[in-house]
Amino acid sequence: MRSSRLSGSVAALLAALVLSGCSVISLDFQPRIRPLVEETVEGSGAAKILLMDLSGVLAEDTPGLSIGTPPPRVPLLARVREELRRAEQDDRVRALIVRINSPGGTITASDILHHEISAFKARKKIPVVAVIMDVGASGGYYVALAADTIIAHPTAITGSIGVVMLTVNAQGLLEKIGVAPLAIKSGPRKDAGSPFRSLTDEERAIFQGVIDDMHGRFVRLIAASRKMPEERVRAAADGRIYTAEQARALGLVDRVGYLDDAVETARQAAGLSEARVVMYHRPREYRANFYSSTPAAPTAEAAVAHLAALVGGAGPRFLYLWWP
Repeated sequence: MRSSRLSGSVAALLAALVLSGCSVISLDFQPRIRPLVEETVEGSGAAKILLMDLSGVLAEDTPGLSIGTPPPRVPLLARVREELRRAEQDDRVRALIVRINSPGGTITASDILHHEISAFKARKKIPVVAVIMDVGASGGYYVALAADTIIAHPTAITGSIGVVMLTVNAQGLLEKIGVAPLAIKSGPRKDAGSPFRSLTDEERAIFQGVIDDMHGRFVRLIAASRKMPEERVRAAADGRIYTAEQARALGLVDRVGYLDDAVETARQAAGLSEARVVMYHRPREYRANFYSSTPAAPTAEAAVAHLAALVGGAGPRFLYLWWP
């Protein structure tokens, strides 16, 4: 009886508040992103080796929240910078392993990730080892160049050194349905690359010049990082992919091995007799060993959606991406 009277009182109070125009209930359907926590996934000892994961398409942002999709993740670039800043403040972090499983992505994201890791290495003055798992192609390989040592898994695919511009031409489709787009522009090339019409020869040459310049940047970075003549790099940088052994023979990677080999390489480079392999993650995320993924690793469906967004966005996109 007492419980019924209490329930009735609560209901009456809520009704009064609603009728009076007051609002005391706030529903937040956006999952809260919690601070990073550290977890040991392998080994023992006081010294630490940070294992950082780069998986999926490399881009400046992440897809937004929609019904039926996983909760939003921290954007890749923000998450990497957050992890590196935390590691920089920890004197026990003595080496970094960057685990890469990516076909690449946008030119800007690839370059920022390379810059962040290179700057961290210069400030922290610790060895950095990159290990390419399934795929470390194009922008994925570009990021690996920030490491002191690159190890490729025996079954890894790498290479695809180059730039691709992806866009669509919907002119024929629009003509079939009787739609005629109109662009009022300040100059003849202002809408170059528009999906509503074909490229002219002059516009194609302009875009080719941009692509060649970005490709040259990639080639020069490889030549400097791998200490190879630029002519030799250009011979290998025609966009083709390579197996781990082919990449090693060309000098694109240092050795072929497993994640255990990357840990051992990092440990020896740091002059450590023993070390714990640690990963940063958000609370309630699974971590059992150094093959555990991070929240930056999207599902296959999410990766395809991200690729589609890169192509289907407004205007052309210039990409360090292997996407046959």
